[in-house]
Amino acid sequence: MKKQTIAINTPFPHNDAYGSLSMPVYNTCAYEFATAADMTAAFTGKVLEPDYSRTMNPTVTHFEDRVKALTGAANVFAFNSGMAAIHNILITLTATGKNIITSRHLFGNTYSLISKTLKRFGVEGRFIDLTNLVEVEAAIDDNTSCIFLEIITNPQMEVADLNALSEIAHKHGLPLVADTTMIPFIVFNSYELGVDVEVVSSTKYLSGGATSLGGLVIDYGTFPVVNERIRFEFLFNLGAYMTPHAAYMQTLGIETLNSRYQLQSDNALQLSRRLYEKLGKSGWTKLTSINYIGLESHPSHDLAQRQFGPTGGAMITIDLVDESACYDFINNLKLIHRATNLFDNRSLAIHPYSTIFGNFSQEEKSMMDVLPTTIRLSIGLEDVDDLFGDIQQALLNS
Repeated sequence: MKKQTIAINTPFPHNDAYGSLSMPVYNTCAYEFATAADMTAAFTGKVLEPDYSRTMNPTVTHFEDRVKALTGAANVFAFNSGMAAIHNILITLTATGKNIITSRHLFGNTYSLISKTLKRFGVEGRFIDLTNLVEVEAAIDDNTSCIFLEIITNPQMEVADLNALSEIAHKHGLPLVADTTMIPFIVFNSYELGVDVEVVSSTKYLSGGATSLGGLVIDYGTFPVVNERIRFEFLFNLGAYMTPHAAYMQTLGIETLNSRYQLQSDNALQLSRRLYEKLGKSGWTKLTSINYIGLESHPSHDLAQRQFGPTGGAMITIDLVDESACYDFINNLKLIHRATNLFDNRSLAIHPYSTIFGNFSQEEKSMMDVLPTTIRLSIGLEDVDDLFGDIQQALLNS
């Protein structure tokens, strides 16, 4: 079956008592067993049946099963946020005295997790240029635990070569872990590109219009420690499992994911092309650059097309002449919302330098190439003419 069909028709683990077409929300903590032996088998992992909803819940399991069917993964684990998913996979793979090879270009909280939180537990983050394969090779040593990256960095829009990175990682016996939030897994296959584990903020595209928080670890089974530690240690000990209601909302979101994504990515491409044509034109002098991987002018356009297919996601960044112009532009928006998050049904605008990265030092922001002149736009499902009109009036009135 095609992915759109799979997204809607993945069967339940058990038949519903009332024949419900949608997996019910099992808002329960505990489950009754027929015998003591059945209880023992569930609690010791001899059978994968729910024993307590901190570690397994039928509604969440069905959501995980849909993702597994769509990706071909060996295991899928749903968490209560994207950051929880990232945290769980990194502590699965690393330990005190180990190091993580990663990019200088990371989402702010991911950078902070590695550079501050994990550092306090004796894990070193090595922040390098992952597009420089010589530098990647030189950074690896006997204590390296994994290579971690975002497939499109936020907000720098950098794209690294996944096949090349996987070759280096696997030569050294290391897993390649990729945050694939920016392009949904329904339109490309990260495993074929050499990725061993995907992490996804399911809050974004999957939730179906920012209905709920969630995160996914999508494990392709190439490093068995991932399943062992997450399933039998961290789900029990850390308590970051997804809630049933969030899983229900995101299961519904999967059913419309392809339709929404195709429209959002098409809107982003049309809008970025229109804005690119306006660069340097009369009345548009405050606009200095457009950054979108779907544009032929983007330095990673060809690589992105080879890796992710013809769509470029739904995030655009624009640069204005200075920080003050960015504030004026955001204040003048009438349709596009002043809010964080990505890939809501609504279009959103934010100034990353002063918000997402606002608590980082000037030195850190410079190192991460987070600029005071950049505005991040998450493109929604509105008519592209209306979005362009709002950006135009916001710029002209700034």
